Amino acid sequence: MIILESLLKLGKRIIPQPIFNFFQPIYHLLLIMLAVFWYRFPSRKMKIIGVTGTNGKSTAIYLISQILEQGGYNVAAFSSIEFKIKDKIWKNDLKMTMPGRFKLQKLLRQAYKAGCEYVVLEVTSEGIKQHRHRFIGFDIAVLTNLTEEHLESHGGFEKYKQAKSKLFQMLKLKGSAIVNLDDLNAEYFLQFPAKEKWGYGIDFESSTEVNQTVKASDYQLSKKGISFRVDGQDFDVNLLGKFNLHNILAAISVGLIEGISLDKIKLALEKVNSISGRLEIVIKNPFMVIVDYAHTPDALEKVYQMIRELFSSSPDGGTRRIIGVLGAAGGGRDKWKRVEFGKIAEKYLDKIIIANEDPYNEDPQAIIDDIAKGLKNRLAEKFIDRREAIHRALESAQDGDIVIITGKGCESWLCVDKGKKIAWDDRKIVKEEMKKISN
Repeated sequence: MIILESLLKLGKRIIPQPIFNFFQPIYHLLLIMLAVFWYRFPSRKMKIIGVTGTNGKSTAIYLISQILEQGGYNVAAFSSIEFKIKDKIWKNDLKMTMPGRFKLQKLLRQAYKAGCEYVVLEVTSEGIKQHRHRFIGFDIAVLTNLTEEHLESHGGFEKYKQAKSKLFQMLKLKGSAIVNLDDLNAEYFLQFPAKEKWGYGIDFESSTEVNQTVKASDYQLSKKGISFRVDGQDFDVNLLGKFNLHNILAAISVGLIEGISLDKIKLALEKVNSISGRLEIVIKNPFMVIVDYAHTPDALEKVYQMIRELFSSSPDGGTRRIIGVLGAAGGGRDKWKRVEFGKIAEKYLDKIIIANEDPYNEDPQAIIDDIAKGLKNRLAEKFIDRREAIHRALESAQDGDIVIITGKGCESWLCVDKGKKIAWDDRKIVKEEMKKISN
């Protein structure tokens, strides 16, 4: 089996690219077939919860796993942040949100052998495109939201949406669908067969497409977190921003479907202090430094908006400056969004620093210049050296300012030309550069 896998991968390298592209779907399908047979269909022996969407997947997965564990279950969870099998947790340093076919099936087999009853899995459109979701019977499919991403890879938003929908088409006959009713695409995802259809949200009025709804009422957003009520139960969760309230509601919906009481769900959620690399406050004084993964225009704008609304007012009635370090991934990934990043930065930031992110095989200076094209009335400082960009942001910050560094979150690598990866962690770099400034 391993020899066959190696032969297939060798073929990928030696076959001319145009020919390989034509047969690519067959190649990916053969790999997943080999993987599931090799690891003996491990997903059949556990309940599988798939979480898809443009943003918020990793946060939702973390919250779901916490709720299931509070309910007394053994849980495995695989996201872009980390891999978890019961009490064993290790960082996802693959630079892949959804593991490749053999890696994923191996993780599922390990989860089964460890006695896990549930697996919570991040399901991406790119993973679906490569058939990584095949032969996994999903018991629950969750949609966090849908905004523009991977448009060039999929050939437009509609095809991107269709790719995401294949998770819902892979539900078991007795499976449940959970959809964000505040998302404009909710009805599209609710059209696919499911034994139960649940909807969650904050602003929706009603929906005839769902059997049950989970709606947050009396919600308040503050610097400390989010307070809200669901079915008479009060919650106080230490996460920031309205977008995280949607992620929380998605997790609550999963808990309720699985028969976990709101009391236990509340206990689980209120133990959560932060999510790695997601609006993570790395430094609090003399100014605040936040690291976040935001890598789409929608996510970036929501992060900036939340920071301005919650943190920009100073105790003396003045306004705190917001200094942003941002970039964009290369490798042909969504070039259209670079200009959008520039527009959003100009709208919300007081100081704009554009930095190298993950250029892959592209010229990093060209990527930086593409982002700067979105600036019409402002100038940005530009740095190919990401560490230097972070140092400049910290160096220019004054007491009470806010520095927000986006694009990588807690990722372990900075990916450059010829497949080379440089060990990296924005949070670690911030602390190292802060020491230099303090000294």
